[in-house]
Amino acid sequence: MAAALPTPLERRETNSAGGGVEIINNMGKDIYLWSVGESADATMVTLTSGGNTYSESWKTNPDSGGISIKMSTTPDQSDVLQYEYTLVSTKIYWDLSCINMGSGSEFTTAGFAVTSNDNGSCPSAICKPGDTACADAYLFPTDDQATHGCPETVQMTLNLGPSSAE
Repeated sequence: MAAALPTPLERRETNSAGGGVEIINNMGKDIYLWSVGESADATMVTLTSGGNTYSESWKTNPDSGGISIKMSTTPDQSDVLQYEYTLVSTKIYWDLSCINMGSGSEFTTAGFAVTSNDNGSCPSAICKPGDTACADAYLFPTDDQATHGCPETVQMTLNLGPSSAE
């Protein structure tokens, strides 16, 4: 029987250029988020409204899986938008997932977008306000076109809200 103890997440040092993700709340309301790997011990962070930010350097999961930053407009993790990433060697593979969002999600209504400081080799993902069929995000588990690869030194920015996806 496998142990059910939570596993700590580990930070991986990158070169001096760094690498990670910054999430900016332009929603006009508080956003609740959890950075989760195999750990059942994820701490909730409240990202208050008004352009407040959350930053995370790339982390690795000791069980070789990825990391999911789950975002919700309620503290009970309902209607969740996910920014998912996996660090493999010198590449970061990432995606946005709307699989656990409801059809009337406030994230869909407001829109959201991921950009990077490396526009040459790292694609962006934009889901415009009201786009319920956004091709840049996972809507179904087989939407593999929504997974992107970038150099591990990239700095990603996820804007939540109307100023992000226009």
